[in-house]
Amino acid sequence: MSAATLERRVHPVDQVPPVPKLTVLGLQHVLAFYAGAVIVPIVIAGALDLSTQDLIHLINADLFTCGIATIIQSVGFWKVGVRLPLIQGVTFTAVSPIIAIGLAAGGGREGLPEIYGSIIVAGLATFFIAPYFSRLIRFFPPVVTGTLLTVMGTTLIGVSAGDIVRGATGVTAEGTELARNLAYALATLGVIVLMQRFFKGFMATIAVLIGLVLGTAVALMLGDASFTQVADASWVGVTTPFWFGWPKFTFAAIVSMLIVMAITAVETTGDVFATGEVVGKRITPQHIAGALRADGLSTAIGGVLNSFPYTCFAQNVGLVRLTRVKSRWVVAMAGAFMIILGLLPKAGAIVAAIPGPVLGGASLAMFANVAFVGIQTLGKADLHDNRNQVIVSTSLALAMLVTLQPGIAQAVPSWLQIFFGSGVTIGAITAIILNLLFFHVGRRRGPDVATSGRDPLSLDRINAMDEERFVETFAGLYPGETWPIRAAYESRPFASSGELRAAFQNSLMSGTEAQQRQLIIQYRDIADLLLDEDPGHTPADVVAFTETGSLAADRMDDHDREGLMAVSRAYQEKFGLPLVVALNATTTLDSVVEQSWVRVEASPERELHKAVGEVANIADRRFDALVADANPIRSAWARKFETLN
Repeated sequence: MSAATLERRVHPVDQVPPVPKLTVLGLQHVLAFYAGAVIVPIVIAGALDLSTQDLIHLINADLFTCGIATIIQSVGFWKVGVRLPLIQGVTFTAVSPIIAIGLAAGGGREGLPEIYGSIIVAGLATFFIAPYFSRLIRFFPPVVTGTLLTVMGTTLIGVSAGDIVRGATGVTAEGTELARNLAYALATLGVIVLMQRFFKGFMATIAVLIGLVLGTAVALMLGDASFTQVADASWVGVTTPFWFGWPKFTFAAIVSMLIVMAITAVETTGDVFATGEVVGKRITPQHIAGALRADGLSTAIGGVLNSFPYTCFAQNVGLVRLTRVKSRWVVAMAGAFMIILGLLPKAGAIVAAIPGPVLGGASLAMFANVAFVGIQTLGKADLHDNRNQVIVSTSLALAMLVTLQPGIAQAVPSWLQIFFGSGVTIGAITAIILNLLFFHVGRRRGPDVATSGRDPLSLDRINAMDEERFVETFAGLYPGETWPIRAAYESRPFASSGELRAAFQNSLMSGTEAQQRQLIIQYRDIADLLLDEDPGHTPADVVAFTETGSLAADRMDDHDREGLMAVSRAYQEKFGLPLVVALNATTTLDSVVEQSWVRVEASPERELHKAVGEVANIADRRFDALVADANPIRSAWARKFETLN
């Protein structure tokens, strides 16, 4: 076998580009990552009222540990690391709890040992619990994670506002000084928004960095920024373990950080699946466990080296998609660059010189985006379900109460003040407890059909329905057409959910050609769904987009869009039907386009059968969402698999 053949068999993830290309692409990842990496220590230092020298040390420690964490995740060893092109960075999820822990412990340098104690314990716990996380993820459904992310984003906006008002010195600005600070913040925010509006791809990913650079440059020219600390900083410096003192361990702080790591574990799981889709690698439970072990180990190292909790950075996943360079060694090179930057205190001093109002404008955009991701995540939950409404509304209410009136914490015993001292902490605990109360405690629900906003319906009640009630209940399976539902009604009574499913499948496949074509026309074309920025115009559209949303347009480049539109046009011209595709968690954009071109070459009769099959697959997915334990055999195997993990 030739060397060329062996090289072709190496997966793109494991290929090593030439050194010049490796260097350039590694630097590009650092640029896309840099602003998100350094803003966390800046925000924390400002909230805890740390000195400029302490801030410089935090920035260098953060970058140094980011590099180590990235190499652990991308290169890996033993069972640690996912070995995919994933950048590790400090999670924004931890910012608010860290600030709350530090302030409760006295603020300033005195608050840091308690922060690092909780980080070390949470990191080690994540490392050891990684193989079992698949059993715990059910306690963090979208209604919980979405609520927490929304709370985090909204409460952190207060930190941005403090930077804008107080500036870098922490002195309350008045009169013209306040107006000047507001101008800096709005100008920085405006640059970021305009970059997102007029640029795409890599330039859009570094919009925050450009906003910070331009804002600082203007402040420097107007005399509102100073780089004197840069001249005083050393050229080379090494972060030493426990530089701020030996860690302290308190129960409340550890619980808060454990909640943070549970949330980041959910985020990491999603990032790993997204990266696997981008690079074309099938993700297994072993990959998830390896990624979470790397998160836990990196977080524990961060606690030792004066840094913070680590997770995968999603924006770099988009950069991998944009560049189409899938090698994990490019990311490892970026990790090496970060280690070098972490050894240069002058680089940290430059970042520390960013004026507070400029930082506030940039962080305003970033923290608001965290809230947006939370709202987006909540969209995956059934918010018509009253139980979910109670979870979201109660958690948000308590979180905002504590955020807007921080003095509330003084009304509870001292050991409870850490929970009531942070909107994120009280919101997270409330969401988790209410989710357990409503969905995991008490009588378990049987194989009933759950209708939106109503109590579940048993099979006995379904069998007792008249035809119109039956059609109304299952109208969401097939948008705009009721004939498959009416045909399925004729098969009553149903002895099991399997018989109910089979009745829908049989009625669909036995329809006339005219009926089937009319039904297919009710669905939106896959290109229309994926490329439409405002997908939902009718309830059916919203449901359809939710089921095809895993390939959203923000992860496509111009080449992808043109390919998708080309196959869609060819299909519609030949068959006069929308191109209907049922996606699943393993579907990639390339496979959609490739298989659609195969469908274009089929005969009209065969393609009609294929399109009806896609409609049936979508209906099956909706059936699974409506019917508890819709597939008893699959559920039994899933439970058996869990016992083997």
